[in-house]
Amino acid sequence: MNSSPYFPDEPFDGVTLLEAPELHLAAVQIQDHPLAEMPRLMDGVFPEIFAALEGVGAVVCGPALALHSRIPTETADLAVGVPVTAPLASAFDLESGYRVEAVPCPAGPVAATSHLGSYDGLGEAWGAFMGAVAAAGHTPTTTFVEAYVSNPAEATDMSKLRTDLVVFLA
Repeated sequence: MNSSPYFPDEPFDGVTLLEAPELHLAAVQIQDHPLAEMPRLMDGVFPEIFAALEGVGAVVCGPALALHSRIPTETADLAVGVPVTAPLASAFDLESGYRVEAVPCPAGPVAATSHLGSYDGLGEAWGAFMGAVAAAGHTPTTTFVEAYVSNPAEATDMSKLRTDLVVFLA
């Protein structure tokens, strides 16, 4: 995996400000997806995307992630995929019926932190992180990334499972 501000080797400590580069994603775009169904979506789509990208010659350069375009309520608008070194030449369908396409993740100023622990704690981690970003005088936008740096299928200790939280700043 290539090193980038999104995916440093060590977890972020507290709120870290960065200038994030644009990322090319191979992703499935979904509108109004129920939050309660997120684990099933990601558990199904991520393995399919990784396997399919090998077949189309795309080079993965980061962990699986979700790029959100609005603050979730009961549903979310997001792109679920992986960063690749170059935009996909063409879209393709997964066996599950989802369509993978080139999706840009914009460049710009971001705040980032790392959550260590189970995915069950992500809601609380996001709340604390967004509060800390605002308390530091920054204005978060509704565009944010949740990067699943640790592969949960390989995790032996869920307390060390790492998810990076990245929010774009106004």
